[in-house]
Amino acid sequence: MGRKHTVPYGIYVAHGFVSSFLAKQTGFGEEDLELLWQALEQMFEHDRSAARGEMSTRGLYVFKHDSELGNAHAHSLFDRIKIKRKDDVDVPRSFGDYEVSIDEVGLPAGVSLIKRV
Repeated sequence: MGRKHTVPYGIYVAHGFVSSFLAKQTGFGEEDLELLWQALEQMFEHDRSAARGEMSTRGLYVFKHDSELGNAHAHSLFDRIKIKRKDDVDVPRSFGDYEVSIDEVGLPAGVSLIKRV
């Protein structure tokens, strides 16, 4: 019990993709997409455990493209979201110890940002 290492607080970042071509093949539609967003927003709310503590989704940022092939490279869009520990915090203990910034200025043509949660 006394030898387990713990991380007092951590932020996990995940990137996901929805392929319009695969969606067509499988019949995945707007209703399915909405259900996916809801699942990501609430995925820890009804599954608490000692191992996960109080995990929760703090932000869901969706870049929507007008074109099926995409209007910008994914990496360039993901680079617009920055998570930084605040300068006056040595050991983060809460979400408030971080700053999340999103560069929404000059999004590529045909790309919109949808913020959820």
